[in-house]
Amino acid sequence: MIASSQTIEAPDADWWRGAVIYQIYPRSYQDSNGDGIGDLKGITARLPHIAALGADAIWISPFFPSPMKDFGYDVSNYTDVDPMFGTLSDFDALIAEAHRLQIKVMIDLVISHSSDQHAWFVESRSSRVNPKADWYVWADPKPDGTPPNNWLSIFGGSAWAWDPTRMQYYLHNFLTSQPDMNLHNPEVQDALLDVVRFWLKRGVDGFRLDTINFYFHDRELRDNPSLAPERRNASTAPAVNPYNFQEHLYDKNRPENLEFLKRFRAVLNEFPAIAAVGEVGDSQRGLEIVGEYTSGGDKMQMCYAFEFLAPDALTPARVAEVQKDFAAAAPEGWACWAFSNHDVVRHVSRWGADVLDRDAYAKLLSAILLTQRGSVCIYQGEELGLTEADIAYADLQDPYGIQFWPEFKGRDGCRTPMVWDDHAVQAGFSTAEKTWLPIPVEHQLRAVNVQQGVETSVMEQYRRFLAFRRAHPAFAKGDIAFLPPTDSVLAYTRSLGNETLLCLFNMSAGDVVAELPDGAWEVLTSHGFEAVVEGRSVTLPAWGAFFARLA
Repeated sequence: MIASSQTIEAPDADWWRGAVIYQIYPRSYQDSNGDGIGDLKGITARLPHIAALGADAIWISPFFPSPMKDFGYDVSNYTDVDPMFGTLSDFDALIAEAHRLQIKVMIDLVISHSSDQHAWFVESRSSRVNPKADWYVWADPKPDGTPPNNWLSIFGGSAWAWDPTRMQYYLHNFLTSQPDMNLHNPEVQDALLDVVRFWLKRGVDGFRLDTINFYFHDRELRDNPSLAPERRNASTAPAVNPYNFQEHLYDKNRPENLEFLKRFRAVLNEFPAIAAVGEVGDSQRGLEIVGEYTSGGDKMQMCYAFEFLAPDALTPARVAEVQKDFAAAAPEGWACWAFSNHDVVRHVSRWGADVLDRDAYAKLLSAILLTQRGSVCIYQGEELGLTEADIAYADLQDPYGIQFWPEFKGRDGCRTPMVWDDHAVQAGFSTAEKTWLPIPVEHQLRAVNVQQGVETSVMEQYRRFLAFRRAHPAFAKGDIAFLPPTDSVLAYTRSLGNETLLCLFNMSAGDVVAELPDGAWEVLTSHGFEAVVEGRSVTLPAWGAFFARLA
């Protein structure tokens, strides 16, 4: 008997580089049990949509047990599933189905803070001498009883809350019910790394790390300096939030984090082909911090800052500036770009409030995003061209929006349920009489079934362009070089090996003419855009794009 030899292909450790990651907000993706809230079984049922779209991976926002004061970003148990979303068995089934469809699974880890209902914090606040007394950030008041320093919460007010049992303040960079962990304590680091191993053993392919630059605080609790008004911006907090008035040198962005990220990466390296992306929230030093966290090959594989999630208008000059700034700040790093997520106004509304042809605009923005150097996150509903929902104050759920209403309406407008079927109850999201957030009529008209198979729809354009992207590896992993931008035209090349691709985008509502750079260019098709080429001139229609390959 002759034994047959079969080559087993090793997993691609570099799969994340240039991956397209589809973000799922589980409360709003698909409800499988009729309670008006999405769940894990619902996600599993809808994975074929993501596979058909052409995404490489999914990132699932938190589904752990939580009192839901911040809708899952306040975790009370890191190694289980909230009954609202299902069970660990449901999660295992989700992993199995995703892997069958060749979709990687990344989950959201929130380890800068926990819920105040987590057993660790309950024990920590019980006395000053218990075994977990130092697992969170505690400090004595000033002699006059006021907080130990001037640090502010990103959700408004002081970042310190008084605890009458310990007669001390505890730090909370977000809600009062989200106490910050003390990662200066090695035991806390060990416990959090055990959480990482728990989910890796269950088969996850990676993590999105929430608020990664908030992990450490200044041991000396020094006051943050004020920030000059001309240096303020609204990229990570709304302009009405006094959080923007400080330079956040001591409450976050601490150098001690680098050693912890090395420990985190070492745990990832215990398993094959695992990747992590960190969220860096800082309005002044975001890209610089991304550079620190992605350098050396021993910390994060990739990070994202808020440059493309900010309200600043997207212009040709802005796109070129962000990429050039990233290359300068993080020469060894790899970015993960997104135009929308669960925390910001949907980009079609954020940048296109005055655009008449929203579909054409959405298609153009998708092509720009999907041809940037870096990995890409697509936020659920983006592929349908969904706009920001206008949520009445009475329907608001987000504490951030309730705090700063009406100047800042919070994050509910981008978190409304996914729309699947325009004829079904609750657009196919749920059979409940009422969903946790209302579904706008204008969203229902853009449901998946309405766009399915319609060549001119935004969804079919996403599918088409993702297939086009896969056919040209330079888009995923290649270098980028910008041609001088104009007021209307964004132009750059993507190059990998012997392939050089030219990308031209008309970021205006009128026709423009662009000139081809030197060289013999072969016009590429199958990407869903049309342009007229005459000699070396390319006429781009409003919100149009053109792609060519150097022959």
